Amino acid sequence: MDKSKRLFLKSKQSFRRSLSPIQSGDRIDYKNMSLLYRLISQQGKILSRRVNRSTLKQQRLITIAIKQAHILSLLPFVKQARILSLLPFVNSSPFVNNEKKKYEKSESITRTPTTVLKKNKK
Repeated sequence: MDKSKRLFLKSKQSFRRSLSPIQSGDRIDYKNMSLLYRLISQQGKILSRRVNRSTLKQQRLITIAIKQAHILSLLPFVKQARILSLLPFVNSSPFVNNEKKKYEKSESITRTPTTVLKKNKK
């Protein structure tokens, strides 16, 4: 075979897949809170299969377990920042400025010249 007719072969780079957060011994259950916290985002949303590196069956079980934990009040429905803002001691922080801005009323500015208005009235 001629050198010009040979296919251009790329060298395959090896890559390492990140391990799934679910090991073989882990049980996907609403009581396994350490696993469930790894499978939800900071906002409390269920992470996708692509992010979790889980199979379809595992993702279905994860979704059911997280929903059961929500219903049983083991996991919050809202994100953590909202929970912290509802607490009274967080809002009374000395670093937060609770004062409303006070605006001074300025003089009104006419946008049309008065000479134009006078000519139209005549």
